[in-house]
Amino acid sequence: MRFDYIITGAGPAGCVLANRLSEDPDVNVLLLEAGGGDWNPLFHMPAGFAKMTKGVASWGWETVPQKHMKGRVLRYTQAKVIGGGSSINAQLYTRGNAADYDMWAGEDGCEGWDYRSILPYFKRAEDNQRFADDYHSYGGPLGVSMPVSPLPICDAYIRAGQELGIPYNHDFNGRQQAGVGFYQLTQRNRRRSSASLAYLSPIKDRKNLTIRLGSRVSRIVIEKTRAVGVEVVGRNGVEILRAEREVLVSSGAIGSPKLLLQSGIGPADHLRSVGVNIAHDLPGVGGNLQDHLDLFVISECTGDHTYDGVAKLHRTLWAGIQYALFRTGPVASSLFETGGFWYADPNARSPDIQFHLGLGSGIEAGVERLKNAGVTLNSAYLHPRSRGTVRLSAADPAAAPLIDPNYWSEPHDREMSLEGLKVAREIMQQAALKSYVLAERLPGPKVVTDEQLFDYGCANAKTDHHPVGTCKMGTGADAVVGLDLKVHGLEGLRVCDSSVMPRVPSCNTNAPTIMVGEKGSDIIRGLPALPAVIFADERNETRPRARASVR
Repeated sequence: MRFDYIITGAGPAGCVLANRLSEDPDVNVLLLEAGGGDWNPLFHMPAGFAKMTKGVASWGWETVPQKHMKGRVLRYTQAKVIGGGSSINAQLYTRGNAADYDMWAGEDGCEGWDYRSILPYFKRAEDNQRFADDYHSYGGPLGVSMPVSPLPICDAYIRAGQELGIPYNHDFNGRQQAGVGFYQLTQRNRRRSSASLAYLSPIKDRKNLTIRLGSRVSRIVIEKTRAVGVEVVGRNGVEILRAEREVLVSSGAIGSPKLLLQSGIGPADHLRSVGVNIAHDLPGVGGNLQDHLDLFVISECTGDHTYDGVAKLHRTLWAGIQYALFRTGPVASSLFETGGFWYADPNARSPDIQFHLGLGSGIEAGVERLKNAGVTLNSAYLHPRSRGTVRLSAADPAAAPLIDPNYWSEPHDREMSLEGLKVAREIMQQAALKSYVLAERLPGPKVVTDEQLFDYGCANAKTDHHPVGTCKMGTGADAVVGLDLKVHGLEGLRVCDSSVMPRVPSCNTNAPTIMVGEKGSDIIRGLPALPAVIFADERNETRPRARASVR
């Protein structure tokens, strides 16, 4: 069969591309996914996220030892299922700050990717249950709604933040980002709204769209200076599939550079060192890796105020019945529905810390679970200066990549991460939470000095699963793709996913990745850009009154 476009990876951006490109009945689109289908009910239950970080539907990768964190090796969950990260994440719908995208345009040379220009693509994607204004819309593929099963401790947390001087914010994606409040979630009808369910399920019967699961792309086929197809390992063995127009790489911030490298596209010295034949020397491939590192406070509760007790068999059964019959109860919760954005550095350009209130302890893999009910407050520094790499460990495409986020290589990142952790601890100590919180267990009252907090961070920090930047968009020497997402120096090859982001947005990265897919699909089809938004009023971030207000 003839294919015009071959898309490598059915993650958030790949699902968007498959939908939008196949709107044209005159083109044939092939979407390849190494993982399987999302048939398991855990993928659709909001609380199923808790199982996902423990290895369900992931590649099972980890980082190399982090030399600025005492050699710590971190689990690095990357999805291996249709829908990609959107099928296994905590479903938080956050877009970042306007300043993020204005920096893409102003400092990274990505003209046309400023906030006013990309906002229409966020709006085109969403079907928002509550908001319809300058910043939001409804009727799009992606379900966006408010939490349906918040617990009283969530409201107490919001009050605690306000006691510390952090304002309440009803919409982190609206006029301002700063504040505490409830997150919007990628859910529709109290079920996960993954990119697979939102973009593929409604159009799966299109005659010009072929979706193949269990098909791992081992390399891109290059003839002279043009990508002409891909080599696929799947149920039919090894086969070459040709693309008449373009190969579109959308395998994620780890998978996309890995695929380019194993195809001979990347830094020549590295390719030689692992025995890969050089097809195109492109130094930036696999560089510029950025991610959000997460530190957390875990406190023991005064009673059964979170979902920890649901692990007991009789309560698990009842929770399942509640969800099956009424779509309510613990299973309807994403477990991280409350949070906010604030400042570790009061002089930062925009909020530089993100909080996630976890309704339990030990929710994510590698995080300690308390014997009694607990509550977790995560804190992530949003503007990392550290840059890492993705490299091949061997020429064999089946070998795991060498993932080095290079956390805390910049002392500034370590300092701000610890400041954010201090703010999280102070929130948990406010009067509004006294009736819910018995005592802090991690880091614990004996951990006081910056040196002790650093040791705690090295031993306990985790990724927020937000890698970006490894196929950087731009015009500089380290750029991999241009503003049209075409790989520099090659024809018939583009990258379209989180790897093209020149720097990480100040948020969870699912919604921005879907935006990249939306805008990228128009670029690939040669359609005019959506008109930039003109606001009825300007964004104006709330800022700390003084450093004392967050200490």
